[in-house]
Amino acid sequence: MYDAANPLPALNVISEASSDHGSLVERLGSRQPLAFVRGGDGIVGLGEALRLEFTGASRIPDAAAAWQSLAEGSTVADAVQLAGSGLVAFGSFAFADSSAATSVLIVPSIVLGRRDGVSWVTRIAPVDAPRVAADGRDKHSGSDHLPQLAGPGAQCEAAFAPGLLDGAGYRAAVAHAVDRISAGAPRKVVLARDIVASIPADADLRLPLARLAESYPDTFTFSVAGLIGSSPETLVRSSGGTVSARVLAGSAARGTDATADATAASTLAASRKDAEEHSFAIRSVMHALAPLSTDLTATAPFALRLPNLWHLASDVSGTLTRGSSALDLIAALHPTAAVAGTPTDVALDLIAELEPFDRGRYAGPVGWVDGNGDGEWAIALRCAQVEGTRVTAYAGAGIVAGSDPVRELAETGLKLRPILEAFST
Repeated sequence: MYDAANPLPALNVISEASSDHGSLVERLGSRQPLAFVRGGDGIVGLGEALRLEFTGASRIPDAAAAWQSLAEGSTVADAVQLAGSGLVAFGSFAFADSSAATSVLIVPSIVLGRRDGVSWVTRIAPVDAPRVAADGRDKHSGSDHLPQLAGPGAQCEAAFAPGLLDGAGYRAAVAHAVDRISAGAPRKVVLARDIVASIPADADLRLPLARLAESYPDTFTFSVAGLIGSSPETLVRSSGGTVSARVLAGSAARGTDATADATAASTLAASRKDAEEHSFAIRSVMHALAPLSTDLTATAPFALRLPNLWHLASDVSGTLTRGSSALDLIAALHPTAAVAGTPTDVALDLIAELEPFDRGRYAGPVGWVDGNGDGEWAIALRCAQVEGTRVTAYAGAGIVAGSDPVRELAETGLKLRPILEAFST
């Protein structure tokens, strides 16, 4: 666990352009993949040069302070100068302050990246480590100084069953939440349910990761410390002094044909219940970003098409105030109304009362941060946590006045579909 009293190692970081890597996911190891990709671009990591762990209410601010210290003490030669090159860490943070799950920042030994048609490799090691030569090239690498492809592991097929909150229990929880909302508090709460499965101890986790990346190319597909998923919701992105976020709240199933699909989209856009849920989420994000940015604007809600769902979406953008980093932004934003509710404190108390499990890092921030403080972070949705042979997946729905328990249960089923399909053959 990170202790501010102990000095962090100085790292040597060298990024250089390389030949195209092909599939980034296929370059990963089979058991501890690190990835944050979209549409074939992004970054993946191999090995661990450094792992920082955090817990409790101060986990994200502690990570921000540790990362700033590490970046200031590291030596970086970055000939690429693209988002994700140079010093970088993959991160994933627990949803709740009281969670038993460990939040992490993981600095890989090797990072492979591709963006805007440019591929690169980054090698990271303590300054006194002999493995990295003076020119930054791995002495044990193969042709073109890229790591060799790892062999396949076992199939990763999983038969999921209800977890601690089954369908009947979820409907009852939703009904209870609607009663509480009708009584005046909260105005919205996001309730999740869980499903569980077992996989072989040597299952190849690249398989579900690759299925997600292929099936949902317009979302962020991620893998950090066993948390694997494909999230449609950008929590925040910071780059060169700007900040942007995509807010999703309100959803509907895709239609079975073109006419039904168009009707589903237009019905969602006209839905008073979904518009109310969406407005809570937008206000939450704008309020959280205001102290760290200026010139904030939000687009009008629009229907965002995904392979299995329509989402009501809005894009938020602004200018960062001096010194704000991606980790500062996620500390301010998390948890948003899209994954907790409104007011936040009241919603979190109701979640703790009605959900019989620790969410772990589900619905928490997941992404990466670089040595300049820039980064891309999503909300860990449409995901599963792999711990040894156990897989736990979660999905939630936003509950407001007038929510129907049967409809909300069906919505969670749609949101679980990406994971069910990813962990099948």
